[in-house]
Amino acid sequence: MNIPAVISRSLFILFTPLLIGIHLVYPAIKLANKTGDTTRNTYANPVVPGDFPDPSVIRVGSTYYASGTSSEFGPHFPLFVSKDLVNWTQKGYIFKTKPLWAISSFWAPELFYHNKIYYVYYVAKRASDKVACIGVATSTDPEKGFTDRGVIIDYGTESIDPFVFEDKGKLYIIWKAYGLDKRPIELLASEISADGLHAVGDPFTLLRDDKHTLMEGASMLKKDGYYYLFYSAGGCCGVRCSYNVRVARATAFEGPYTNFEGNPILTANDKWKCPGHGTFVETPTGKYYFLYHAYNVADNIYTGRQGMLDELAWDAATKWPYFKNGNSSSIKAESPLKAKQILHNEVTDNFTQPVLADFWQWDYRHSKPITKLKKGELCLAGEVDTVNHTGTALTVRPESGTYEMRTEVLNTNPALKGLVLYGDVNHAIGIGVTGNTVQLWEVTNKERKIWGSAEIKTGKPVQFKMTVKDRTNFKFYWSQAANTWNELNQAASQSYDGRSLPAWDRSARPGLHHYGKTDEQACFSWFKITYVK
Repeated sequence: MNIPAVISRSLFILFTPLLIGIHLVYPAIKLANKTGDTTRNTYANPVVPGDFPDPSVIRVGSTYYASGTSSEFGPHFPLFVSKDLVNWTQKGYIFKTKPLWAISSFWAPELFYHNKIYYVYYVAKRASDKVACIGVATSTDPEKGFTDRGVIIDYGTESIDPFVFEDKGKLYIIWKAYGLDKRPIELLASEISADGLHAVGDPFTLLRDDKHTLMEGASMLKKDGYYYLFYSAGGCCGVRCSYNVRVARATAFEGPYTNFEGNPILTANDKWKCPGHGTFVETPTGKYYFLYHAYNVADNIYTGRQGMLDELAWDAATKWPYFKNGNSSSIKAESPLKAKQILHNEVTDNFTQPVLADFWQWDYRHSKPITKLKKGELCLAGEVDTVNHTGTALTVRPESGTYEMRTEVLNTNPALKGLVLYGDVNHAIGIGVTGNTVQLWEVTNKERKIWGSAEIKTGKPVQFKMTVKDRTNFKFYWSQAANTWNELNQAASQSYDGRSLPAWDRSARPGLHHYGKTDEQACFSWFKITYVK
C-alpha cells in the first residue's frame, strides 16, 4: 500500500440514524432497529448481511439453522437461527476451536439433520499436507456446538463444497473434485454409511465440466420424478467474479444429467452480482427457498458475499425450476412466513457479560486473543506468531461500505490500544494510544508505518473514532473531552485509501486492537459500530 492518496478535502459528515427500537439479540449487545415495510409482509435482501459465503440451511420443526464459510477467521463457521427465514440471530459457532486434523481454509459447511442428529460436513485443509478435505461433525443441539468426527472425504488434490442427500433410504455425499488438476472439474458422489460418518464404495460422476465453466457448490432436490442438480459456475470471488446458478436434471440419482437450455437461472442485476453456492429449504407450506450468497454491487468485496434468499418455483409444462422473482436476486420480496423483517443499523457491546459476544472473530492463524471481561470492561491482549506485525485484532463482519466505529480505551501502558481495520496479518490500519501518544499506523509489506501522532494527557481515558465512507475512504479521530474530536491523518484534511485491505475471498474487518506484550492489556469500556445504508 502506498502513501494514501488525497481522496476528499471535505470533512466526513457524521450520520445519526433514527432509532425506532432496541432489540436484544445477545445480552451484551444492543442492536438499534428500524422495522421493515409495516404495510406489507416483505423482506429485502440480504437476510444475513455482511460476509457470509457458501451458506447452508436446514429446517428442524419450526426452527431454521444456517451456517457459512468463515475462511481464516475463528471461531469457525458462524451458526445462525431463525423462525421465519428473514430474521436471523447468531447463536455461536460450529467449532469454538479448530479440529485437530485441520489447519486452514474453513469453507462451505453443509448442515444436515438425520435420525435426530445434526451433522455438519465442511471443508478444511489438512495440517499434514495442506490438501483440502471434507470433514464431518455431529451434535444433538447445534447451539451447544459440534463434536468433530474427522475426515470423511479425502480424494485427489482437492475435495470441496460438500452436499448430503438422502434417497431411497440411502445417504449420498456430493462434492467438487479436480479443481486443482489439469483436467475438467467434476461433481462427484459417493454413498455414505447410515450413521453419516464414512464413505461407502467408489465415487461416481454426476456432472463433468467439459465446457470449463468452473462448476462447484452443488445442491440437489428431488421432485416429480426428477433429480435436480443445482450448481454454481464461474469465478466465486473478488472484483472479477462471474458466479451464476445453473441446473441439470436426471431421472435417476446416478444420472445421466441434462443441463437446462435456459441456464443460468440466477445471475447478476444492477444491485447484486455473482450469486451462487447455496442450498434449499422447504417451508411447512411446501415452498422452497434458496439461501445463497452474492456481492452488493456498490460495496462489493468491502462487505463480502452476503446471505441472500429467493423462492424457487417450477414450470408446470416443462418441469424445469425457475426463481419466482426473476432470474436475478430479489431487491424486495414477499416474506416466506409473512414475517416482518427487522433491520438494524447499530451494534453496541458494553461488555456486561462474562463471555465474548458471538459476533467477535479473529485471525486464528496468527493470533490467540487473551480476554478478560468484567462488568463494563473488556481487557484484551494476545499471543502472536513471528510473522505478525499487526498484533491482535478482535473484529466484526461489516454490513455496509459506509459506517462509523468508536471505542474508549481506559488504561495507560506501552502497548498500542485502539481501533483497527484488518484485512490480514500484513494488511491493516488503525488508530490507538501507546503511553501518552496517539498514533495512526499501518502494516504493509511486513513493515509497520506511523502516519501521524499526537500527545495526550496521561492517565485519562481516550476515545477513538474511525469513519469509513464509500468503502475505501477512512478518517481517524481521538478525544479526551466531551463533544470534541481531533482528526489524525497522514496529512491535513486527507482521507486514507483502503482499496488494498480486503483479501481475495473476504472483507476487511473493523474492530478492537492490541499490539504489545501479553501483560500490557488494552482495556475498553465499550464498542459501537453504526451503519449508513
